[in-house]
Order: sequence, then C-alpha cells, then structure tokens
Amino acid sequence: MSYKVTNQKLNRWVNELAELCQPDKIHWCDGTKEEYDILMAQMVAEGRAIPVKKRPNTYLFRSDPGDVARVESRTYIATREQAKAGPTNNWVQTDELKKTMKALYTGCMKGRTMFVIPFSMGPIGSPMSKLAVQITDSPYVVCNMDIMCRVGTKVIELLNKGEDFVECLHSVGAPLKTGEKDVLWPCAPMENKYISHFPEENAIWSFGSGYGGNAILGKKCLGLRISSALAEREGWMAEHMLILRLISPEGKKYHVAAAFPSACGKTNLAMIQPAVPGWKAECIGDDIAWMKIGPDGYLHAINPEAGFFGVVPGTSYKSNPMAMDTVKENTIFTNCALTDDGDLWWEGKDGDKPAHAIDWKGKDWNPSSKETAAHANARFTAPAAQCPIISPDWENPAGVPIDIFIFGGRRSAVVPLVTEAFNWDHGVFLAATEASEPTAAILDNVGIRYDPFAMLPFCGINMADYFQHHFEMGDKLKNKAPRIFYVNWFRKNQNGEWLWPGFGDNIRALIWMCERIDGKAGARKTPIGYLPEEKDLNLKGLVIAQEKIKELLSVDPEVWKAEIPKMEKFFSQFGEHLPARLRNQLDELKSRLK
Repeated sequence: MSYKVTNQKLNRWVNELAELCQPDKIHWCDGTKEEYDILMAQMVAEGRAIPVKKRPNTYLFRSDPGDVARVESRTYIATREQAKAGPTNNWVQTDELKKTMKALYTGCMKGRTMFVIPFSMGPIGSPMSKLAVQITDSPYVVCNMDIMCRVGTKVIELLNKGEDFVECLHSVGAPLKTGEKDVLWPCAPMENKYISHFPEENAIWSFGSGYGGNAILGKKCLGLRISSALAEREGWMAEHMLILRLISPEGKKYHVAAAFPSACGKTNLAMIQPAVPGWKAECIGDDIAWMKIGPDGYLHAINPEAGFFGVVPGTSYKSNPMAMDTVKENTIFTNCALTDDGDLWWEGKDGDKPAHAIDWKGKDWNPSSKETAAHANARFTAPAAQCPIISPDWENPAGVPIDIFIFGGRRSAVVPLVTEAFNWDHGVFLAATEASEPTAAILDNVGIRYDPFAMLPFCGINMADYFQHHFEMGDKLKNKAPRIFYVNWFRKNQNGEWLWPGFGDNIRALIWMCERIDGKAGARKTPIGYLPEEKDLNLKGLVIAQEKIKELLSVDPEVWKAEIPKMEKFFSQFGEHLPARLRNQLDELKSRLK
C-alpha cells in the first residue's frame, strides 16, 4: 500500500470483511498505470486475458457462458419495509437478505486476494460527486474499475479528512482450496448469484457474478440504484441518461440529457456525428447523469463515470465512428471473437466476415457456424478521455446546464419520430410510459415492456416515489426546467423496413428541439403532444420518400386508444402510491383521444 489510511470507519469495515471472507492477502489499490499493468500481466500469464495484437494495450476476456449479462431476477433491493422498494423491484427484507449473503460470504475469498478500491463517481472534489470503496476478489474488476471510475490516493486523502463513502462489497463466489487450480472465469452458479442493494444504508453487496454491472459496482449499482435513493433524499436527480452538447452553426450551445433502455442507441446518440453541415456535437457522457439545481436555478449535470462500458455488436463506422475510434487502444473487450490476424470481430462490424475466428466461447468459428462469433451483449470498457469528440467540459465539477430531456424506446410501430411534451407534468407522464421491445442487454426478456425513464431495472426506490420526486423537481425548477421530448428512431413500415435512417441523421430531430427552445420552429398539436410538420424538420440532403416522413410523423388515435389499457395495467401495480398528477395525465390523454 502506497498510502496511509486514517479513516477509522474504512479500516474497521475492511478488517471485518477480511475476517468474514478470509482472503489470502489484502491489496489496497492506488489506481496507477503500473498497478493496472501488473494485474493485467498476471491475468495474461494465467490465460484469463488475451492481448489483442492489433490494438495497443488492449485485452480480450471470455466469461463463463452462464455469466454474460445482468440478471434482473437475481438483482435485489433490500429495505426494512417492502413499500420502500415498491412493486417493480425484487424485494427482500434487509436482515433476511444479509443473513443469506453472510453465509455465502463466509470464506468466499479463500485462495484469493482481497482488493480494496477507493473511488470517486464524478470528478474528485466536485460537490456533485460521491465517494465509495469497493472490495472485490477479481483483478478483472479492478482493471475495469480503473477505467470506469476515478481510483486512487486522491480519494483516500478525502476519506482521511472524514468524508463518508458508499460501501461496495463484491466476490465472484469461488473460493480456492490449497493447491486448487483456478478456472479462467470464476463465478458461482445462478442460484447463488446476488446483486443486492441496501439503499437505507448506502451499501451494495454483490456475490457470484464477475460480469459487467453485476461486479463493476460503480456502474448501475451505485451510479443509479443507490444514487436514485440518495437523490430522492437529498433533492437531486440520478438518471439513466447520456449527456450531449450540440453546437449550432452560429456557435450556440445546447445541452441534452437522454434516457433510452439499454441497447436502444444511447451510446450512438452520445457520440453522434451530425449529418447536417454546420452542426457539431460533443460527448459528455453516454449512460448516467447526476443532476442538481445550480445557483442559477437551472439543472446542471455531470457524468459520474470516467469510462464507457458499451455494447459491442452493431458498433461500426456506419453506426458509431467515434466509438470505433475510442476503442482502438487501452480497452478491455469481453466476449468478442478473436481473428487469426490478431484483431477482434463482432456481428455488425465493418467489412467482410473473417474466414475463421475463435468465438467468445473459445471455439473455432467461420461464417457458416450456427452460433454468433461474439455474444450479443459483448462489451468494451474504454476511457472516456479517448473519445475524439469528448467535450472540454466533460469533467467540469460544476456540470453543464441541461436544456432538453429526451426519452424514447425501440418501437416498430405506434410511436412517431419525435414528440414534444405539452409541459413538465406531461413530460413526466411520457417518461413514465416509456416502453421498448426486447434487447440483448438483459436475460429476462418478456416482450414489449414499460421501462419508465429507462430506469425500471435501476431504480433503488419505489418507482411511484421516483415519479413523485420528478414532479417535485419540476416544481422547484419552474420555468427553468428542461423541455421534454420523446423519440422513436426504430419505426418500421408494414414490410418491416426502417422508416428513418437514424445514426447521424437523428440530428434532424435534435435541431427541431433546439429550434423549439428558441421559438424558431413550428409544431402541430396532437393528442399525444406537439409534433413537427414536415416543413419544420431540416431534411436537406436526406433522400427519403415523402410517404415515409408522413408515416413517421403520424398519430393514429385508434391505435393510441389501444395503448391506454396497457398503461392503466402498468400503473395499477402502484395502487394508491401512484402520484395523482400521473393519474391526471392519463385521464387527460384519454380525453384528448376521444
């Protein structure tokens, strides 16, 4: 350890967990490149990490086939009373869950090293940031945390001054007997996987999985589940949102925060290359936004993460050139295919399929193989600073003022290209009824489902309380609140063809939003919100049939009437807990559709 820890609470907590988990040794992480390189070299020697020859300082990992994504059925919110967690979370009573997990944690790190990772979510020292400490027995997790968070001695300096921290405990759940050979990807069977959150105690306990957000606890666990509870208590917002700066040809800056369910184009939009000449974009964050009302009365946002943890399949120079350039070096890939010439391949990548590769399971693969070469939820972990369009203000401790909220999902029908909410309350209603078709990011696909604010899997409190918190934030912001819009890039015609080109052309919908803020663009009022007329959209240079535009901007009241019972059924689970203002919005929609 290259530093001294004087925070008594931290020392006591680490000692207690060392006694419980019984590791062979303890290593306090300092977040340095030297530490990262040593751990990675060890994993290469053990066969866990595969150097990717064509990409400097880049490594490929292959997970256990049973440990490839987050599993909502094994993700828990533990509170003293069930009403605090609400009907959309897997609830277990706090003491009961702790008893179960303490039995699993007993001796779980035998034969392994316990790593202690002090980290900051958000720029170190920012009033919008939070400190945390993760304990893990996975060197893979340490290296990912080094990329995704601010790790090291500066965090310890703040902790030594007495600042509090979120407790994050993780184990792969695979103790080793003396002399026992380790497997390449240690994890526990599904029935022993627990990703548990204790929002009343600001604590996270994860056991049995070594993959992604199940194990990299700064990600969804702290970044959203625990923070959504903190935000409600402390009067700010923790959202599943990208943060984007748009710059007009005249040089005016607009800041956008957008929430889409996983694998619905969030990273693509965060790194958009505008197809309209003169417009520029800068990425501030691709997944999480923490927002507080600033001294100026506007909502300011930071990206609490230091890296990108993105879905690889479908990423290409056509879909996301900035992401492709971001992952050229210094990146961790998980569950991609390895080509014979020492590069990586995945479905949707530019160019021809390789004649031969080693797939994500370590088996021979060729274009005639029945299984995919990369797992559908294969991931990259890359430093945000490497993104060619990262904003100069991405680490501004004061954050950036948000002008626009965007919500949306993957819907092949019903939902038009872009809609503006009538007002804040109507915007909360649009976000609360956000819905999407299945993606590969989760294992529990159940068809089209409502995913309010894209937070259904990530909300650490009763979602009805979460809705109410948004109404209250709107009351505080008043006329300085962001304008709210809803988009759907994924609408298809009756032949199953995409109606909208997407990607860089999405800027055309964003321009309309900016012009609406400036009072420069028109709109027509429909039962579901304000929609642009065709003349209101900047379609210069876009070759698209007029009937496609007409369908993209169409609202069929009869089709929307059929959506009402689904919304009512979703809201009914909250009972009397559902905010009256949300009920009022549903009643107003019914009235407008008559």
